[in-house]
Amino acid sequence: MKKENKKRKRRVIGTQKRPRLCVFRSKKHIFAQIIDDEKNTTLVSESDIKIKKENKIKKEIEEKIKNMTKKVREAFLVGFFLAQKAKEKNIKKVVFDRRNYKYHGRVKFLAKGARKGGLIF
Repeated sequence: MKKENKKRKRRVIGTQKRPRLCVFRSKKHIFAQIIDDEKNTTLVSESDIKIKKENKIKKEIEEKIKNMTKKVREAFLVGFFLAQKAKEKNIKKVVFDRRNYKYHGRVKFLAKGARKGGLIF
């Protein structure tokens, strides 16, 4: 029990040079933000809800995500489009903060999408 509490207390901190990519997932949706903890500001954010509203999936990406399940596909796209927005703001390197989620499933594919979009972590 004490080991679990220590794991929860660990905190990833983002700086101006390397901001923090923070992931939140619920049963239905997934959200990601790039945060500068020194200034306490959100630099870029993306969610599957925004992607559905804007419907901005390109043909080159569609081929890569054909075989994925719906939730995993959405997570991949959130990571990919977050990376595209980060590129526009000259953010290339980030620290990945998955909170207490395992690096598995939707969190893993969000990270893959971000890497495919050009982020380094």
